[in-house]
Amino acid sequence: MFHTEICELLGIEYPIIQGGMAWVATAELAGAVSNAGGLGIIGAGNLPPEKLREEIRKVKKLTVKPFGVNVYFMSPYLDEVIKVVIEEKVPVITTGAGNPGKYIDSLKKANIKVIPVVASVALAKRLEGIGVDAVIAEGMECGGHIGEITTMALLPQIVDAVNIPVIAAGGIADGRGFLASLIMGAKGVQMGTRFICSEECTVHENYKKAIIDAKDRSTVVTGRPTGHPVRVLKNKLSREFEILEQRGADIKEFEALGAGKLKAAVEGDIEYGSLMAGQIAGLIKDIKPVKKIIEDIIKEAEDIVLSISEGRLWK
Repeated sequence: MFHTEICELLGIEYPIIQGGMAWVATAELAGAVSNAGGLGIIGAGNLPPEKLREEIRKVKKLTVKPFGVNVYFMSPYLDEVIKVVIEEKVPVITTGAGNPGKYIDSLKKANIKVIPVVASVALAKRLEGIGVDAVIAEGMECGGHIGEITTMALLPQIVDAVNIPVIAAGGIADGRGFLASLIMGAKGVQMGTRFICSEECTVHENYKKAIIDAKDRSTVVTGRPTGHPVRVLKNKLSREFEILEQRGADIKEFEALGAGKLKAAVEGDIEYGSLMAGQIAGLIKDIKPVKKIIEDIIKEAEDIVLSISEGRLWK
């Protein structure tokens, strides 16, 4: 029922892409998502190139299905990461924090699909012009680095502005969000926070429990003065960021405070780790296998479509 252009483009069963979360999106999670019919993504983040190569080779042992790598354009190893992705014949890359234009020709020659994350109509149009295969319209509800426009406002505007497939991201964790995104014109969705609370995700159980315990107002945006704001769950670290903002601290102080804190969260520090999570965290109440997460989303969406066709939704 939900076989879209994205399924054809990427060779996947369901139009569901896993977010490329640094330190979180490991080969184990990516392999599970791909095996369940979605597109699993390894988060390259600031990984050294040979460590990324190890993750890519690990995921190849876990699945024969398509997978991808999220390339972070602020990585100090960017050129080497692109080289590894090409050498390892990765089928798809998603990109963030930069323009992939410099690498488009070499990626296309390697038959790699390029799908950037965008937070504005202008950027989506610009990237369509350089030949990307699709874009991910990511609203500010998402965890990690955020833009300034909500998914519900951003998504239909980007859909109307470009002729390539658009994938919705930010604030999606169940069949309702999945179906709503398709109704607004998306050809698929990307989810991050929902997949953190999966059995296959390798982050510490403390991190998963913090998401499950979250409420609707449990996230906060930190680091706005740096120009790279980040949405996280509230904790002692986020409070320290707020104090820096209140006293107009130098950007170097923000950078020093944030250094290594995502890795700390992944390892279980829920007080002084950077617990990146989207506003949808308040909706997530369990940890279950990736396959079950995807099956439940598709089943819920199918049930809604059936209830509409039978006129039950409006009663």
